[in-house]
Amino acid sequence: MVHLYEDERIDYLLAEENRRIIQSPSVFAFSLDAAFLARFASLPRTKGKILDLCTGNGVLPLFFLNHSNVPITGVEIQERLYDMAVRNVELNRAAEQVSMIHGDLREMPAYFKNDKFDLVTVNPPYFKTTDGVMRNENEHLKIARHEVACTLEEVVEASSRLAKSGGKVAMVHRPERFVEIIEAFRKYKLEPKRVRFVYPNAKKEANMLLIEGVRDGNPGLSVLPPLYVYEEDGNYTHEAEQMLYG
Repeated sequence: MVHLYEDERIDYLLAEENRRIIQSPSVFAFSLDAAFLARFASLPRTKGKILDLCTGNGVLPLFFLNHSNVPITGVEIQERLYDMAVRNVELNRAAEQVSMIHGDLREMPAYFKNDKFDLVTVNPPYFKTTDGVMRNENEHLKIARHEVACTLEEVVEASSRLAKSGGKVAMVHRPERFVEIIEAFRKYKLEPKRVRFVYPNAKKEANMLLIEGVRDGNPGLSVLPPLYVYEEDGNYTHEAEQMLYG
């Protein structure tokens, strides 16, 4: 049995019924954005390799385990979250397929040098430090949610440099930064190919954005149908329920 700190718990990983995940309400617990990104990203199944930046407690690599047989690497800058990710790999007996790196995503292109990936996924900090809502958050949540350790442009640049030509970069972010994301993708030779907006329900504005680009790809963007998370009665829509629980 892996070691748990006093504020940690072990949860089921939604539809991945054979997977467990260590979480902490005071440090890191994954949310719907990670689950939807895991379902949205175009996974290499039997050939290639995956890199997950801002991996947190390793939730995306755990989601990928039942759907891909390729090597998966996670990168996390926060030592406590990195430690959780390492223990999650151990908990799921996945060390032969998944490895974790404690490091800064901005340094990963130099770390990997000419080693490139077929898919790079990233659930980055959403908010600029000028948004002024982070003063009451603990340090772990502050770094995870706000651009303290990296900016959106730095995330896109690193992701592009780590993807092979023809490789894909999949990201979840906020709709209000859609134009910035498109501009950054194209600046760093990522051609946006698929985008999907996620809505709390049919009567509210989108609050989540899923986007995937191809390194050195040709122009041509597909806007996928909207994903509605909840019905009016507060229950999950059929599609959201299928994505989360199978």
